[in-house]
Amino acid sequence: MAQLVEVLSTTPAQSPENSDLISCNNVWVACEQVPQIPRDNKAAALLMLTKNVDLVKDAHEEMERAVEECDPYHGLLNDDEEDNSDSHGDEQDHVLGCPNNQDSYWSEEDQELIIPCLALVRASKACLKKVRVSVAENGKKDQVTQLDDIVDISDEISPSVDDLALSIYPPMCYLTVRMSAAKLVSVLKKALEITKASHVTPQPEDSWIPLLINAIDHCMDRIKELTQNELEL
Repeated sequence: MAQLVEVLSTTPAQSPENSDLISCNNVWVACEQVPQIPRDNKAAALLMLTKNVDLVKDAHEEMERAVEECDPYHGLLNDDEEDNSDSHGDEQDHVLGCPNNQDSYWSEEDQELIIPCLALVRASKACLKKVRVSVAENGKKDQVTQLDDIVDISDEISPSVDDLALSIYPPMCYLTVRMSAAKLVSVLKKALEITKASHVTPQPEDSWIPLLINAIDHCMDRIKELTQNELEL
């Protein structure tokens, strides 16, 4: 509405431009979206949490697919290799079924490091799902600040998962993987702390939160173990 009023006040009445029509259409589109607006703060929080769950789920599935196919770039590089097969012949080595090219494929050490990274992303997905269930079952729409805090920290999980996912693509930099994992762990623990201290977790001592924290710590410890030698070089 503000955009429409500004356009109407600055555009001459006989102007051939159609910016006023575009602004009118934008208002109409926004009005059509009103029925889909969440009815209260709890519904809004659940909507955002569901979106974050879906984003992390997609990232996890993409990582798993790349690992299962042993193809980080989903065949994009294989096409080039096939085009140049005449010049290379059969001289290309293979490791675990993958061409031996550090810039394009994972080494055995890389693949070992990917395992706890994937587990950490699974823990991220489980964390978001558990938080969403807690909000759905115990959330109160009048607890605006607490719901906002939960959503705000949950919004940081998906970008952190994306950073970790990008860091595992070859050529892998173990320092980057370790830093990305540590950042994700920090966000997850903060999300769990905020959730535990809120009204959506009425019995924090009996909750699922300590189990998730243990799982997250285990993943991070394993990542540290696998990257330590590389960092000491």
